[in-house]
Parts: sequence; structure tokens; C-alpha cells
Amino acid sequence: MNKYDVVIVGSGLGGLLCGYILSKEGYNVCILEKNKQIGGCLQTFKRDNCIFDTGIHYIGSLDEGQILYQYFKYFDLIGKLKLKKLDKDAFDVIYFDDNKVEYAYSMGYDNFIETLSKSFPNERQALIKYCDKLKEISNSLALYNLKEITSTFIETTYFKENAFEFIKSITSDIRLQNVLAGSNVLYAGVPEKTPLFIHAIVNASFIESSYRLVDGSQQLAKLLTDSIVKNNGIIRTNSKVTRLVCNNNEISFCELESTERIEAKYFISDIHPELTLDILENDILRKVYRNRVKSLENTMASFAIYISLKENTFKYLNRNHYFFSKNNVWTSVTYSIEEWPESYLLLTPATTKSEIYADSIIVMTYMKYEELKQWEHTTVENRGEEYIEFKRKKAEKLLDKIEIQFPDIRKHIKSYYTSTPLTYRDYTGTKNGSLYGILRDSDEPMKSFVSPRTKIPNLIFTGQNVILHGVLGVTIGAVLSCAEIVGLNHLIRKIKQA
Repeated sequence: MNKYDVVIVGSGLGGLLCGYILSKEGYNVCILEKNKQIGGCLQTFKRDNCIFDTGIHYIGSLDEGQILYQYFKYFDLIGKLKLKKLDKDAFDVIYFDDNKVEYAYSMGYDNFIETLSKSFPNERQALIKYCDKLKEISNSLALYNLKEITSTFIETTYFKENAFEFIKSITSDIRLQNVLAGSNVLYAGVPEKTPLFIHAIVNASFIESSYRLVDGSQQLAKLLTDSIVKNNGIIRTNSKVTRLVCNNNEISFCELESTERIEAKYFISDIHPELTLDILENDILRKVYRNRVKSLENTMASFAIYISLKENTFKYLNRNHYFFSKNNVWTSVTYSIEEWPESYLLLTPATTKSEIYADSIIVMTYMKYEELKQWEHTTVENRGEEYIEFKRKKAEKLLDKIEIQFPDIRKHIKSYYTSTPLTYRDYTGTKNGSLYGILRDSDEPMKSFVSPRTKIPNLIFTGQNVILHGVLGVTIGAVLSCAEIVGLNHLIRKIKQA
């Protein structure tokens, strides 16, 4: 039986970051990935010579001196990643079908205020209040500022404040309320639940600076993998963990689908907490804890269309386009199968092929997992003709909607491919294809909060279900996860000194 200091289940961003930290600290690390490709939401795929991202489309706070830059410096990524900065004066554009006006998000708080003040000249004070609150919240999180602290437990009053209610409190202008929440597909916002903390940290990061990963996000996974292997870490693909077996109140080994057993002193799970509990044997957890985790609601899933374009026909868009049919951006809860799709996010990936023309387009919109129930127990490439026709009809409806903003889109298409919540579930291991894992609830912040520390001393959670999702959120979560083994302030000092 193989034995390691640390076994990490899942090679998503959280798992790879933990693998990097702990292998750098001298621990004997083994990462186990069920798929043949590492990376989780960092995975890319290639069609028609176009590279498509599955989960990471743009990242924030990467200018020198900003927080993700410092983290990435520690992870030896700065200078190695191929990056493209989005338009400073319009990295995101919010568009409503009822007035054909584009509302732009600009980088830098002053610039953000100035740009939106042109669209809302009577709302400058509301915009100032909004930006002040984002700065206040980001300054309050120690790990956003690499401040040494005494506990890995994150407690903030902003988990209890509601994002929708805060935005409504600073302005009575309904359109501005919707514009300020216009990119909430980045966290699958629910107006009565999403904490202000989630909204603020996500938006603050992108307002500071926004970048695309050129030629796909898989480069991030490859660079981290190279470093882990250099640090004598082991990464195994096609190695699905089917059991975590406990002895004396701790996990003693994991068992793979092949029945191979692997021992470790610590086990870090980068898969959904509920899925982790499903493979946990010798039940030593209290039933109330299991029930709480299993009762947690997950964020909405998505349908995506991946378009390969005819060569040199569609200009590259150095911004992200958010479209809404109605004056309501909280469409994850107003979801209607009859009126679907009511919104979408459209972007053109950055490539080294051309600075002028795009070779592909990615479009995402919400989709309920329940729509796929009849194919729930099928596998990739084996779902049948009805499923293929279901996806085709959905894609054509989405293209009809896209034509409102881009009237000639169809003439530029060479071919297209689609993914559903089932695709996302099977390739990234997310519960029911959920975009961002567990849905946080401002009314019950502690119930929907998942700590890296579990009731089992040597089992630690990491990934998008811990603290925050997104690249920055998962990075902070990975530091907290590894802090359970090596100490938090020790890591903070290392990151600051990088």
C-alpha cells in the first residue's frame, strides 16, 4: 500500500494550489484525479483548432501590487502566464434589450465612477457609496491584504448583509440597481440570499484589474503541475477515489475504483463536500453534520455554446458582454423554461493567432439541472439522439437571442458545440453541474458556510465551496486549507516575501 504525507482528492485549482503549497513545504503529496485530464474548471478542450475554456474566462487583481499578483508570485506564475488585459474603460458591458444602451464597467474605482456617471448623471453619490463599500469590504478581509491573523476561521458581518438589499439602499434608480449587479452570473446571484461579501469581493477584484488567459486556462493547471512534480509531488489521473475509510476517528486510507489503497496522514478534498461525505465510510460524523451538508442548496447550473468562427470574419472583443431581455439581472431565480434564455454572457477568448479577429465565441446562460433529469444516469457521448436534439434546439434558441445584440452572428459561424449541466457535472465533478458550488445565504450565513476544517481531524476541504469561488476565492481558500497543516501566519509571511 502506497503511503504519503498528504493525499489530495481532485485536481481542480484548489487541489493544485494545495499541492503546490504543501510540496513546497516539503510534504510528500499525491493528487488523485478521476478524469484523464487535470484541472477541474481549469480544463480546456479543442475543436476546429480553437481552444475553449470550460470555467475560467477572466481573472482580476493581477496588476503588480494587487492581491492576486502577489499570490501568483508566490506560486511562481508571474512572468509565465500568457495574459491579455481587457479594455480599461469597458472590461464588462451590461446591455438590456429594452433600450439598446451599453453600460460599461471600467477598471479603477475613480474610472468606474466616472464612466457610469455619464449614464447616470444624478447618481454619482450612489456610485461613490458603492465603491466605498467595495473597498471597505475588501480591506476587511485579512487574506485579501495578507495580514497576519490568529484563526483560519473567517467571520465577517458582510456575510449577514444582503447584496441586493445593499444596492437597493444606495439608489432608487432601478436601472442602476440592475447595472451594479449586472455581472452577477459570476456568482449566480439570488437576490434574497447572496451575501454582500460575495458580490463585493468578486466585483472589487475585477474593478482593480481584469485579464484573460491567452490560449486557455489549462496553462495555469500545467504550470502548477510542473512545479508540484518538480517538488517531488505525484499527480495521478484516471484515479477515482471511491472510499475514504476511517479508523480511530481519522481517515486511515482511501480506496480507488481499481481497489488500490493509499494511506496518508492528511486527506484534502477538492470535490464537493456532499460528494466527499458520500465516499466517507466507517461513519464517525454526527448525523446532524451530514444532514446539514446534504441540505445545502447549490448555485444554478448553465448551458453553454462554443462557437468556432470562419477565419478573419468576426472582430475580437476585448470585453465581456452581459445581455438581459428584461430590466432584471437576477435571472437565476426568475428562470422560465418558456422564456429561456432571459440572459447570457458572451465573450471571445484571447489567442496568439490574431490581435484583430476572434477565432471563437463562448456564450453561457443559466439552465436548471431538472431539465436534464431524464438523462441523469447517462455518461458523456452516451446520452442518445433525444439529448442531442434537445441541445440543438436550445442552441438555436440561444443564437436567436444573441442575434438581438449581434444581428449577423450566424453568418460568421463555422460550427458550434454545446454543454449542459450534465457535461459540467461529468467533466468538473460539480454537484448537479452547479456553476459555483454551495449557494451562500445572508439570512443563514453559518449554515451555508463551509470551513476547511472538518469534524474529522485529518480531513480538510478546499476548492470553490470554501470561503469563495473564482480564482482569487479558491486561492484564498487553498491557503486556509493548507494552514490547517502548516500554520496560517507562516504561509502569509511566505506569500508576502515572494
